[in-house]
Amino acid sequence: MKSELISTLETFGFPVFLQGSLSDSDEYPSSFFTFWNFETPEDSHYDNAPVRAIWGFWVYLYSDDPAIVDAKLIEAKEKLQAAGWTVEGKGQDVASDEPTHTGRMLTCWRIENY
Repeated sequence: MKSELISTLETFGFPVFLQGSLSDSDEYPSSFFTFWNFETPEDSHYDNAPVRAIWGFWVYLYSDDPAIVDAKLIEAKEKLQAAGWTVEGKGQDVASDEPTHTGRMLTCWRIENY
C-alpha cells in the first residue's frame, strides 16, 4: 500500500517522504508530501484467519506557499479517491518545524483483501 500511496502523491511533482525522515540538517523543499502509516489492523476473521488488512495513513502536504497547501491537498484527496482510497473530510492544519512552511493533512484508508 505504501508504494501505491507514494505513486499517487508523486504525480504532483513534489518530493514524497516518510514523516520524520528529514533530518535537522536537510533543507525543506519548497513543497513536499510526507506520510505516516498509523495503523494496519486485520479484519473479518473467518475460521480464525484474517481476510483483509485496513491500512490507515496520514498524508501531509507542506509548502512555503499557503495557496499550494490549500489547493493541492484538495487535489490530492480527489486523486487518492480516484485511485480507490477512502479519504476523511477535507483535511486539517498541522504544525511545521520550519517557520517558512505551512501544512495540512488528510486521513486516508485503503483495504487490502487477502
